[in-house]
Amino acid sequence: MKKIALIVLMSFRLMSMAQNVTEPVNNPKEWSQKTEPFRIAGNLYYVGTYDLASYLVVTNQGNILINTGLANSLPIIKENIKSLGFDYKAIKILLLTQAHFDHLGAMANIKKETGAKLFVDEKDANELKTGGKSDYELGKYGVTFKPVIPDRLLKDNEQIKLGSTIITMLHHPGHTKGSCSFLFNTKDGASTYKVLIANFPSVIIDRKFSEIKDYPNIERDYIQTFKGMKNIDFNLWVASHASQFNLHDKRKPGAVYNPKVFMNKNEYFEKINELEKSFLKKVSE
Repeated sequence: MKKIALIVLMSFRLMSMAQNVTEPVNNPKEWSQKTEPFRIAGNLYYVGTYDLASYLVVTNQGNILINTGLANSLPIIKENIKSLGFDYKAIKILLLTQAHFDHLGAMANIKKETGAKLFVDEKDANELKTGGKSDYELGKYGVTFKPVIPDRLLKDNEQIKLGSTIITMLHHPGHTKGSCSFLFNTKDGASTYKVLIANFPSVIIDRKFSEIKDYPNIERDYIQTFKGMKNIDFNLWVASHASQFNLHDKRKPGAVYNPKVFMNKNEYFEKINELEKSFLKKVSE
């Protein structure tokens, strides 16, 4: 009886918090702008907005959706999935690259509407439960997305399996405590692509790292993330933001299917090195 009462109390608290969601405003217009969904490679599809990337991984046992953009991304994602010929309700697993409002604003609604299970990096679990209020930096804005309780907490290198697809989660903290990337193989006829969905470790604070009392290991985490991201074996990559992998320069609306445009590894390493230089500059300050 006590257990039931506790569950009811937790549900009430979550509902109460969800009623006071205040998503930050004045975001880039590209975050809410529609763009053409398309097939990236094999069973991987782009279904997000112009800049906030959402990915659909299609399997014969249902589909996996990675990231959901802002709260207003929901109708765009649903329309994109439908226009590609897939069933929105066929989403069975939800994944996330980072617990910030611009990547999971629609997560709670999609989870409720589809009944999908949410799998997240264990280090971001608390931020999801508090609607972002416990985030070491963006928590200053209060509850910025509907709180949502994960169904499974993932550790570094843990695998997510659905149908014949196996996705490995790579723990890449710093940007958030549980920022992560995903790695998996996808086949297209005789070709096999090792796909990296990268979550880049940009620094978002103005304060010194030593001043972040609720994330004392932040500097160490960034160091480990840069090291880890330089040693990933992949041959095709995308990222949490379309602008981070120059999507709209590489592919124009109506373009034919061409996975090779996303295989520039030098561009990936240039991005990592650029971010690391910014991080080291921050450390020196």
